[in-house]
Amino acid sequence: MMSKPSLDWLSDLNTFAVNRLKAHSDHKYYQSMVEARRGETMKFRESLNGTWQFSYAVNPSSRVEGFQHMEYDCSGWQTIQVPGHIQLQGYGNPHYVNKMYPWDGHEELVPPEVSEAHNPVGSYVKYFTIPDRMVDQPLFISFQGVETAFFVWLNGQFVGYSEDSFTPADFDLTPFIHSGENKLAVEVYQRSTGSWLEDQDFWRFSGIFRDVYVYTKPVLHVEDIHVKTHLNDSFSCAKLHVDIHLSTVPVGSKAKLILEDAENKVIDVMEKNLASSEETLTVSVNHPNLWSAESPYLYQAYIQLYDPSGELVEVVPQHVGFRHFELKNKRMYLNGQRIVFKGVNRHEFNCYHGRVVTEEDMIWDIKTMKRLNINAVRTSHYPNDSRWYELCDKYGLYVIDEMNLETHGTWEKSGYLDHDGAIPGNKLEWQDIVMDRAISMYERDKNHPSILIWSCGNESFGGEVLYNVSNYFRKVDPSRLVHYEGIFNDRAYPDTSDMESQMYAKAHEVEEYLKSQPHKPIILCEYMHAMGNSVGGMKKYTDLADKYPMYQGGFIWDFIDQGLIKKDRYGKEYLAFGGDYGDRPTDYNFCVNGIIEANRKLSPKTQEIRFLYQDIKLEPNRNGVKIINQRLFTDTSDLILKYCLLYEGEEVFSSEKLVNVVPGSEQLIELDFPQDIDFQGEYVIQTSFLLKEKTMWADARFEVAFGEYVFKIGERHTLSDGGNEVTLVKGDYNIGVQGENFHALFSREEGTLISLNYNGTEMINQAPKPLFWRALTDNDRGNRYAFDHSLWYAASLGQKCVAMSIEKEKTYVTISFEHAISIHPDVSVKVCYTVYHNGKIKVKSIYQGVKGLPNLPIYALTFKISADYNQLEWYAKGPEENYSDRAFGARLCQFKNTVMDNVSTYVIPQESGNRTGVRRVDITNQKGDGIRISAVGEALECNVSPYTAFELENAYHHYELPPIHHTVVTVAGKQSGVGGDDSWGAAVHEEYQIRAEETLQFEFMIAPV
Repeated sequence: MMSKPSLDWLSDLNTFAVNRLKAHSDHKYYQSMVEARRGETMKFRESLNGTWQFSYAVNPSSRVEGFQHMEYDCSGWQTIQVPGHIQLQGYGNPHYVNKMYPWDGHEELVPPEVSEAHNPVGSYVKYFTIPDRMVDQPLFISFQGVETAFFVWLNGQFVGYSEDSFTPADFDLTPFIHSGENKLAVEVYQRSTGSWLEDQDFWRFSGIFRDVYVYTKPVLHVEDIHVKTHLNDSFSCAKLHVDIHLSTVPVGSKAKLILEDAENKVIDVMEKNLASSEETLTVSVNHPNLWSAESPYLYQAYIQLYDPSGELVEVVPQHVGFRHFELKNKRMYLNGQRIVFKGVNRHEFNCYHGRVVTEEDMIWDIKTMKRLNINAVRTSHYPNDSRWYELCDKYGLYVIDEMNLETHGTWEKSGYLDHDGAIPGNKLEWQDIVMDRAISMYERDKNHPSILIWSCGNESFGGEVLYNVSNYFRKVDPSRLVHYEGIFNDRAYPDTSDMESQMYAKAHEVEEYLKSQPHKPIILCEYMHAMGNSVGGMKKYTDLADKYPMYQGGFIWDFIDQGLIKKDRYGKEYLAFGGDYGDRPTDYNFCVNGIIEANRKLSPKTQEIRFLYQDIKLEPNRNGVKIINQRLFTDTSDLILKYCLLYEGEEVFSSEKLVNVVPGSEQLIELDFPQDIDFQGEYVIQTSFLLKEKTMWADARFEVAFGEYVFKIGERHTLSDGGNEVTLVKGDYNIGVQGENFHALFSREEGTLISLNYNGTEMINQAPKPLFWRALTDNDRGNRYAFDHSLWYAASLGQKCVAMSIEKEKTYVTISFEHAISIHPDVSVKVCYTVYHNGKIKVKSIYQGVKGLPNLPIYALTFKISADYNQLEWYAKGPEENYSDRAFGARLCQFKNTVMDNVSTYVIPQESGNRTGVRRVDITNQKGDGIRISAVGEALECNVSPYTAFELENAYHHYELPPIHHTVVTVAGKQSGVGGDDSWGAAVHEEYQIRAEETLQFEFMIAPV
């Protein structure tokens, strides 16, 4: 036992665990069956969470030395909460970087060097007294997560040292404990050898951020269990083998294994006299219920230990899921069925507490994933809190469990790849410290049926070290597969990964791989970079799963924004990102890539994901609905089929029925709609599947699948030029048109409509003008869109009216303006206003383009009205915002919201709030007065916002946006898609772009409400 701690260990590759106990399974244990069944708090444990004494130092040389000694009085120190990050409790600052190391540009370090000048130290002290129930027994302590390296003392005596932030570190306190008050001292260093291995895309914190507890063990104790399930080829019979490792085995001791089903019915029992510390207990099940994400059936096993007198001394409860996962015929199969991962990457995160997440946070996350039809999660890029895996077992999620390893900054530099500098690579001196992380993850997590794949880490290049890690996983656990994406960059050891795994490959690149007769199935461990207004074009990926059996899904990057709550200079809270804490270097807002906002609010992107990930496809038509059940194991008997008919957005018929479509099949179901559908106009048939009963993750009647069909009967005429005559007034500077309770005014000089007065109320605050620019999205910024397209920004500012014409008819007047655009002499926009006697104005905009210009961000007209008009009622695709490449999950419906609702709370203000397929939108005040924008001919794209594109463009945080004075109405013939293949270079797919050489036009009507 090493007893003299040294700071040299922080940079010593060979010293990463001193006196740390062997890693083991995360099982619980109790004194009785009653306690075990109830799942009560373990009496063998005592939590040390809560308030600790604390001292902070910016580096080792300025830390308090000798504080661990009994005579050193720490009672006057400041305090800190455990679990918690040091940097979120008033000491130092959070620091966000992606692939570069936080010391880049400050110090020239090479692995495994650690800075002496910039290495914050947290000195923790906890005074505690052993509970009576634990007195006179061996005592141990468990730190579930400490970042990144720490020393432990008890009562002034050195206990141990550990690295690896995300797996438990247990130590034996027995030699150092005494009666009465004890002094536990912990010294935590932010940077160590482990820092080179923890270059994940996340905030750099430090401290004790997971639970700490002391525990005792009975003399006869299960130190470790390994659950192994075996199924026959037809899955009709299963055996459960439980390997147990015992602390000591008194002669005459006995073990019993009891297996119960989910209704607590005993299935099988085995008793065994214990002869050694390593034993295997076996029971059998006929016709087992198999575990899957669709039906996460868990059996309950109990391991009972009896001492030589026959007294029950320990009970270990253990959930068991029978499932079989394999790679066969170049495809991955679960329980005999080809699996498709509809996945997401998840950081552990809370906007107030960083990576300190509660069980409440975890349950919210997992319920949300289930409701979004997500069936898989990758623990990017470290083992999660142990409770997460229990919840995945219980609720049903497939897990890629990823070890705590990323060395991105050692091999990917600015502008080039440094293959020789990569660690661990082929540098075998790194083998032990890397393998330790794999072993710790495997030993803790090995009994969770939700884990299908072990991952050797993330973005750490390739090489022999990781190949050896993958072989370790295969040796100790042949029941799972091994994943590692890094072989895409280094093909020297292709067998490191059982599957081809790539990040952000374009859909056509994946298809090229699948057409090349590959040897491995492919998954995208990261795709659909969901940064800001993104996730456009996702359907191109999800369609691959239906077309190519060897494409087996992907994992969206990522689940939740890593935004931290901070206060601005006026004391108002906002969500901060990299750089907001003065942290440099930084990757700024690259930490906010989630489909869920940091405050656990769904973003509009989830509408698309939920639709494209649904397991059941509904394809209605006028004769019925084709139901394609792509579930692997469950039919549709748990669902209610709801179908309804809408006419011009209003529901006119609705009904429900029960149907049973077996998994992996499709069926055409007739729907009994009314036969007298003959009104001219637009109809929508909407079908959905609703949960018949409440589940763990959603209430009854929650919608799990949706599909619609739009059709027209004839053409509904909404405009008539009959009626009273309009009055035309030709002024020297302005043209007036007057009719029934309205007055419109057009400026000859400005070349536009400058006044629209309904019943004495002026509606126009700022005149309509052509718009070619939208506020850049994060994806636009990432692909340097402004560099090639910013002339359209200028085009939106620099316009000149060069021609005007007036055509008078009895019941209407048409006033047309032609605008020259500053960027090119041959580009023009003509806007025609046809004013009718009843106050309606038809607006037609015609764009005449030329070759040689970059594609347009948007082609629209925009104007301002009073901010009092902030109530919206739509008949459009919705209800959430949508774009041309992200509208598959939107439905044609009527819905209401407010103008402010259309400013999506992406962390950096950007284009948001658009709706495609707009038939009409009413913009009114609280009294219901206002205007209606309605499509004439083709449906429109519309956005109604409190801010202009330029105000959004020039704000870096939402608190920088100006006070609201206007409602900004933007009516577009077309807007570019938002993209989402990645956020650092990928363009919007060509079919969702607007070609500058085209002739474009759109029409809409303005009418009083």
